[in-house]
Amino acid sequence: MKCENCSKKECSKKQKNDDTQSTSVDALRSSDGSEEKNEFDTLANAKILLSDCLACDSCMTLEEGARVFQQNQKEFFRILNLNKKCDTSKHKVLAVSLCPQSLPYFAAKFNLSVNEAAKRLCGFLKSLGVHYVFDTTIAADFSILESQREFVQRYQRRNQEEHALPMFASACPGWIRYAERVLTNLVTPHICTAKSPQQIMGSLVKGYFARQQNLSPDKIFHVVVAPCYDKKLEALREDFYTALYNSPEVDCVLTSGEIVQIMEQKNVSMKDVTEVAVDSLFDDLKEVDVVRHDGKRSDGYLEHIFKHAAKELFGVDVKEITYKALKNKDFQEVTLEKDGETVLRFAAAYGFRNIQNMVLKLKKGKFLYHFVEVLACPGGCLNGKGQAQTEDGKPDRALLAQMEEVYTAIPVRLPESNLHVQRMYQDWLEGMDSRKVQDTLHTTYSAVNHSTSSLDIKW
Repeated sequence: MKCENCSKKECSKKQKNDDTQSTSVDALRSSDGSEEKNEFDTLANAKILLSDCLACDSCMTLEEGARVFQQNQKEFFRILNLNKKCDTSKHKVLAVSLCPQSLPYFAAKFNLSVNEAAKRLCGFLKSLGVHYVFDTTIAADFSILESQREFVQRYQRRNQEEHALPMFASACPGWIRYAERVLTNLVTPHICTAKSPQQIMGSLVKGYFARQQNLSPDKIFHVVVAPCYDKKLEALREDFYTALYNSPEVDCVLTSGEIVQIMEQKNVSMKDVTEVAVDSLFDDLKEVDVVRHDGKRSDGYLEHIFKHAAKELFGVDVKEITYKALKNKDFQEVTLEKDGETVLRFAAAYGFRNIQNMVLKLKKGKFLYHFVEVLACPGGCLNGKGQAQTEDGKPDRALLAQMEEVYTAIPVRLPESNLHVQRMYQDWLEGMDSRKVQDTLHTTYSAVNHSTSSLDIKW
C-alpha cells in the first residue's frame, strides 16, 4: 500500500492490517578492524530482528540509516569491553534506563511479577558490567507535567493563535518522524513541545546525575531499553545533543527483544539471575516498587492532561475517564460536558490507519478534538515492535494479553505527587517557569526537507 502524502512513493515496507513483515539484519561489525576478540564478540555478531516502524526509505537518509544501525548490541559490548581494559582514562560510566512499557514484557515472558522482573533485569545488566540501572518513570512525570501545563496555555490562547489547538502528543518518535517528514506544516505547529520521557531521561542522566556524580556528560554512556525501534531514531535527533561535550543525551537504544537475545546468547535464564534493586537518581536511594501512570497501554498523557485541564479550566474534578470507542478500539474519544455543552474533546489514535484518518479530518477542517494522544503502534506502546513478536514478526497476542494484565496491575502514581520532581524543579531547574525548564524539558518540531535516497531500509 502507499503511505498517504509520501510523495505518492511506494513504501519500502509492506503493510497488512498494521502488522508488517520483519527483516533479519546482521548487526554492524566494529569499525575498528583491529579490535581484539573478547567475551562479547560472539554476542555482538548475532542477528538482530529489526521489526518495522513508520520510517521507510522516503523518511530515512543514508547517513541516518548508517547511524541507526550503530545503535545495537555491538556498540553496547564495545563500551563493556572498553571498561575491562587497563586504560582507565577511556572508561565510561555505563547507565541503563528502563522504560515502564518494557518491564511487563519481561514479567510476562518469564512468569515473574513486574517488581521481580525489574530487579532481575537490573541484576543481569550489572552482571555484564553496567554501573547504574534506572527507571524512566520519573522522566515521564516531567513530560506529563509539562504537557499538562502547555495544553492549558494553548487552550487559553486558542482564540489568539491559529495553531494553538488541537495539540498532539509528542512522546511517540514514530509519529513525530512521520509528522515532520511527511505531514510537515499541517501538523508540526500543533505538536506539544515537551520532550518524550526517553529524552528527558537523557537530560536527567547527562545533566542532573552527571553533576551529582561530578562527571562530565561524555564520560557517561547512556543506554535506554525500550519497546520499539523508533526510539533509536529519536536518540539521533540533533536537538538531543550537547555540543559542548560532544555527547548525545542517549547514546544507544536497545529494544526489550534485543536484551532477551543477549540473555539467550549468554545462556542465562532470567529466573536464575540475582535480584538487585533498581538505582535512583537521588544519592544512594534505591527504587522500591515499580509504578506507572494512568493509561491502559502508554504513559497516560490523555488521562492526565484531561483531568488536569478539567480542573484548571472548568473547576471539574474528574475521577474516572470513560472512553468511547469509535471506528475501532484504537481510536477512542473522551469528552467533558458542562452545563449541557461539550467543553473538552480528547481522542486516542493508535496505529498508522487511525493516524491517517485523523489527518484527513484535519485537512478537511472537520477536526473537533482539542488534544490527541497519537501513538504509531496499534495497541499502544506495549505492542511496540521491539517486543512481544513471534519469530515471523507478527504480534504475539497471547503474550501481549498477559503484558496488558501485568501493566494494568501496576500501582498508579500521579506525577504531581512525586516529591523528588517538585524538588528538582526548584533546586535543579530553577523554578517551574524558568528558562532552564524550557531548555531542558522542551524542544521544537518543524517540517524537515531532505533529499530521499535509494536506501531501502526494511524495518
